[in-house]
Amino acid sequence: MPYLSRRLRAALLATASLTLVAAAALPAPEPLGIGDRLFPELGNPGYDVLAYDIAFTYHGSNTKPLDAVTRIRARTTAPLDRINLDFARGTVQGVEVNGLAADFGSKNEDLVVQAPRRLPEGVPLNITVRHTSDPAGTAGNGGWIRTADGLAMANQADAAHRVFPSNDHPSDKARFTFRITAPKDLTAVANGLPAGHTRNGTTTTWTYRTEHPMATELAQVSIGRSAVHHHTGPHGLPLRDVVPAADREKLEPWLKKTPAQLEWMERQVGRYPFETYGVLVADSRIGFALETQTISLFGRSLFTEPAYPEWYVDSVMVHELAHQWFGNSVSPASWSDLWLNEGHASWYEALYAEANGGGTLERRMREAYKLSDGWRANGGPPAHPDGPAEGEKLSLFRPVVYDGSALVLYALRQEIGAAAFDRLQRAWVRIHRDGTATTADFVRLASGIGGRDLTAFFDGWLYGKKTPPMPGHPDWSAAEPADTP
Repeated sequence: MPYLSRRLRAALLATASLTLVAAAALPAPEPLGIGDRLFPELGNPGYDVLAYDIAFTYHGSNTKPLDAVTRIRARTTAPLDRINLDFARGTVQGVEVNGLAADFGSKNEDLVVQAPRRLPEGVPLNITVRHTSDPAGTAGNGGWIRTADGLAMANQADAAHRVFPSNDHPSDKARFTFRITAPKDLTAVANGLPAGHTRNGTTTTWTYRTEHPMATELAQVSIGRSAVHHHTGPHGLPLRDVVPAADREKLEPWLKKTPAQLEWMERQVGRYPFETYGVLVADSRIGFALETQTISLFGRSLFTEPAYPEWYVDSVMVHELAHQWFGNSVSPASWSDLWLNEGHASWYEALYAEANGGGTLERRMREAYKLSDGWRANGGPPAHPDGPAEGEKLSLFRPVVYDGSALVLYALRQEIGAAAFDRLQRAWVRIHRDGTATTADFVRLASGIGGRDLTAFFDGWLYGKKTPPMPGHPDWSAAEPADTP
């Protein structure tokens, strides 16, 4: 049964006649969504979020809910009687819309708010939600992740709304302010630059702000016994690394690599697009890294496992760094455009590995070509991937969106030449900086820079069930899907 606010429930139960009137005025909450093919109920129509201001109070236990207040500044894009927000895994204590108390209910993973009056198109919309944020939940669905000494966030693909109410779709980017109150012996960090901290008895409140719009899935808040290492990158860029305090000296050799990695990426595609960067190392058994904006998340074991060669760790660091351009600054307009994020990040990961002791790009792409038909059969083509498995949202991140999509870029470079390809990469991140873009946008830009219509080329490489022949490599062959491990 959908949850209804206590005030609304009391009104509905007051009398039978009032129940009938209220039921007519307040139909049952329903999830909406913006129609994303892979996540149909994700995102919400009727408004554009401009900014989030989110306050968390952490009481010292990473198994108990945090107290939170989420303030959303938006603008309506259509007349609204009710406002849908994505939110799950927390208790809502109250909602205000433009300063007035509002009734609310929930259905599935939508928080549905009754506006105090009908809102016309094009007017300011200010929403305040007082709620809890619960770190309990299954590991495969994201949101808060528990670390040995606190918490961090891993919100990709659709898990930010398991932490805070939001319009949880990358097509609606906004600026963020985070205010994190925690016991004074802990350190809190978040996306963007610090905007001060204040101590109040046994607690400290830390404030951070982003200077650029950000997709909700890229939000990051870390709380723990952390050491913060400040240093400088290219052009005086402030760098900030956050690591478990006990591991600072052990991790220092890896942290020193970031400035040179930034310089390398800038030589490939141009100036770094944000106000700061750094590495966040979580003492947690996560089996992935994540490109949270301005502060990429890594599990501790990546840097401490002796079996990983240095070139491999370096290339993983560059993969997440490349995402700051591809996926963060230029975000996907829909989750079917994920190949643009992961294909480009895998491309620069492979190039960096080639230059720093790993295998050659051509060898890696030839192996990807061999496996590509199997990847397509098991997960769909790069720009039309199959949806994630039920209850396993991270299963969306399959090989076809990594090396299977980098293979598309390799084919494109073979087709239009290295010089045109490099111009395309630079133009892509320049034209769409701080925005969102689609696969169709990439096809149009590639066609313009390549000097001919590449629609048919991309149709085969992005949507075909079988991998097209590789330009310049007629000897390359793909294994039958049944033979692919």
